[in-house]
Amino acid sequence: MTRLLAKTLLVLTIAVGASGIAAAEVREVIPIKVDEATLVRLPDRVATIIVGNPIVADATMQPGGFLVMTGKSYGETNLVALDRKGQILLERTINVITQPGAVTVFKGVNKESYSCSPTCEPRLTMGDDGGFFGRTSGQSGARASRAESATAISGSMTTGRTNESVGSGGMNINIQMGGGVP
Repeated sequence: MTRLLAKTLLVLTIAVGASGIAAAEVREVIPIKVDEATLVRLPDRVATIIVGNPIVADATMQPGGFLVMTGKSYGETNLVALDRKGQILLERTINVITQPGAVTVFKGVNKESYSCSPTCEPRLTMGDDGGFFGRTSGQSGARASRAESATAISGSMTTGRTNESVGSGGMNINIQMGGGVP
């Protein structure tokens, strides 16, 4: 019986090998944190890049042979780089992971996410409770809008105009140029 089993295993091993079935290819994994970017060095002659699932990660080719990979949502996808003839030059697995310091709080069935490094602040994370996500998103949007307004104001300071008042989200900012009193 042992000889029969050994012969059967030998025949199966030869049959599998002859059929072209190989062990699963092991691809290098590129870990990316969600909402962060990382640089990937591309081989020469890359003409096309393909991201298997653009919802998980995004890729942008840059001059100098670099690729900027951005983690968009949690999960795994693949990256393929081709030359002009369609030959595969690079294949990698992209693994988008959570940020260190991320804390998830469950209030019943409702989920809230925080970045805690060193203090805890709300963060926008897929799967969060709709109300929490909306409030956090609204605050982030208002903050970004104010930052853009401040950038626009600092840009107008270089125009040479003096003593101008600029409205910014319900707040007036008086800018004095030239050291005078308003």
